[in-house]
Amino acid sequence: MPKRFTLPPEDVLRAREKLVLDHFRDEVSQDWDATLSTFPHPHYELIAQMLVHDGDSEVRDYYHDTRVAFPDQDHELIAFRHSHDAVIVEFWLLGTHLGPLGKIPPTGSRHRTRMTAYFVFDEQERLVTERIYFDQLTILKQLVGGLDKRDPRDLLKLGRAVAGALAMAGAEPDPRLLATTPPDLGD
Repeated sequence: MPKRFTLPPEDVLRAREKLVLDHFRDEVSQDWDATLSTFPHPHYELIAQMLVHDGDSEVRDYYHDTRVAFPDQDHELIAFRHSHDAVIVEFWLLGTHLGPLGKIPPTGSRHRTRMTAYFVFDEQERLVTERIYFDQLTILKQLVGGLDKRDPRDLLKLGRAVAGALAMAGAEPDPRLLATTPPDLGD
């Protein structure tokens, strides 16, 4: 394992960045085979929800579910950063809520949410994890904020969205995200 203060050579950083950019491009075009080919074993960690999608089948289900909810999902890149074992990407995630998002029924509203994703690489320079951080409340506020609170149909959507969000709030966190160890800072 490289020391935490030592960055890999420029050619490694460029190769990582290209892989991550290809990954983003393939997700937007919904080319799931190409997206999944960026991993030897697909693995997503959604920290806000404390969920893990591990393996080809689970990750394909995740892609399917998010594109049913937001068929026009896209992103705007903000920044790229490199660390000794990761590419860190800040971006805006955008989409129109046209299908169910878990237990939250579609609202027809758009969202634009700032996120950070860590694309973590192993010692052989293989992408092993995409770890995503975002604020769920920011998305929910935008999804229900576009509803007309004076329209009875939109009030019904609002009630169903809040009930759906509350139903999802009690889920147990994935234990793989709870078993953390502090970094070794002794070097």
